[in-house]
This record gives sequence, structure tokens and C-alpha cells, in this order.
Amino acid sequence: MRAWLTCLRGVVVLAAWWTMMLAASAADADPKAQVTTVIKAVGGPDKLLKLVRIKEKLYIGADPAGKGSDRVSVLEPPNHWWLGKNQRTNEPAVYLVWAWTLGALVDPKSKIESIPEIKEGDRPAFGLRVSETITPPMDIYFDQADQRLVRIDWRSDIHRFSDWKEHDGVKYPAKCVGYKKAGGKQWYATEIVELERLKELPEGLKR
Repeated sequence: MRAWLTCLRGVVVLAAWWTMMLAASAADADPKAQVTTVIKAVGGPDKLLKLVRIKEKLYIGADPAGKGSDRVSVLEPPNHWWLGKNQRTNEPAVYLVWAWTLGALVDPKSKIESIPEIKEGDRPAFGLRVSETITPPMDIYFDQADQRLVRIDWRSDIHRFSDWKEHDGVKYPAKCVGYKKAGGKQWYATEIVELERLKELPEGLKR
């Protein structure tokens, strides 16, 4: 029994030490340098998507093989999202678009902080927290090896990104799957099947 207690104390001490090391690593990281790295990984600041039209397949529910629905959106995050001719107002998901296009990281009004790394799957991922322009703050994680977006934690959900593609000099994740933090249940999946960078707002749409 005494040996077991000694072992347990050792595990607790090791866990506390590891937590402190992760916190120290995050504190030592330079968020500006990390932002520069992740922007470069997708093609550079001049290639970021600001006004875009996407065609996607959307699945609601836990079965990714279920029958999905097609939709076409014009997106200008963080303020505008049109489905067909209809603008979605007060839609929180437009901030997720702003995050996966990395626009939130380069907005001068955003406060960017480094946060402790996590394991996403079996791979380490470093994190950046965006606040002041996004409420509540949003945690965005990038693969340690290739610096690409892998996950966003925001509000009550976790969003995982994959299937990278390239359009007009910018790389982007074509697939996203959303999970509830409470219980880890999948509640949607989306796949971008076509993406187009726009130079101006299409006719018939108004800001």
C-alpha cells in the first residue's frame, strides 16, 4: 500500500511538472512569430481569402455518410455571409470562417496569445488564442510539423479540419467536422467541393 501511494504521488508530481512545462512553453512562445509562420504556410498574407464563394456539401448529425445537402455561400468574414441572395445576420459561424481563412489573426484589433500545445490525434499542435475581436475568445490550433490549421475550440464546440487543397495561391482545409465538447458527439460535417476567390461582391448582393 505504501509503495502504491509513493507511486501515485510520483504520478501527481510528474503531471504537475508537465503542466508547468506546457504553460512555460506557451509563455515563451512569440505569438507574432507563430502568426507569421502559419500565414506563410498557406501562401502568405497577400493570398489570404477575404471575399469568396464556396459550394459545399453539408451533413447534419452524427453520420458522415448520411444524405447531405448542397449549398452555395458568398463569404466576407467577419461581417457578411450570404446563402443565395439572403444574408445571414448575427451568425456566429462567420467567425469560424474568419478563423479558418486566418483573417482573424492579421486583424490589428485582434489580441493574439500563445496557449499550451495539445495532441490532435497523435500529433502535437500549438495554439493561438484570439480575443477582443472574437467573443468569447477562440482557441486555434496548428499542426506542429506543417503549421496548418487542425482544430478550433470555440464556445461549446470543437471543429476539426482536414483535406487540404489549393486555389489561386492559397491553401485551405476543404473538410470540417464539428463536435460538442460535452460528450464529444459529432453534430455536423462539411466539405467544400468548389471555392472561388472574388474580386467584388456578386450582382444582387448588398452589404
